[in-house]
Amino acid sequence: MKKYLLWLPLVWFGFGAAIYTTTKGTTAQEKSVNKNISFAVYKGNNYASEVYNNTSATLHIIITKVRGNNRSIVWDKTFDAKLLKQYPSLENALTQQVTVPNVLDKKEHLEVTYVLTYDSNGNELQMQNGTVVYGNSDKLDISI
Repeated sequence: MKKYLLWLPLVWFGFGAAIYTTTKGTTAQEKSVNKNISFAVYKGNNYASEVYNNTSATLHIIITKVRGNNRSIVWDKTFDAKLLKQYPSLENALTQQVTVPNVLDKKEHLEVTYVLTYDSNGNELQMQNGTVVYGNSDKLDISI
């Protein structure tokens, strides 16, 4: 009888470890989601003045998935240069929708960075901006 009493704590420990491992495994799995980001690109001024006749803008957008210290680019696009007056107004904005699949909502987030490069007769000016996407969808307005 004493032999059985000695084994009882080991059996209980084994059951406890098995239950802990099973429970831990199910809570560690997290569902991945798709995140949607839409962009609207438009001119912020009418650029009718002659001073803008030779001024163009190029837009470069990068979407990065971030998990802790790990970063990976998931979307990268450069829009061709256009004269400022060729960009549409807000009502007719250029639109782009991007869906990033398999984002672990509680462990990862998306960062959107864009660089506007203005070129006026060979003189360049770069402006950078960005945002962080935490929800399942976001809209980013980019005024040229």
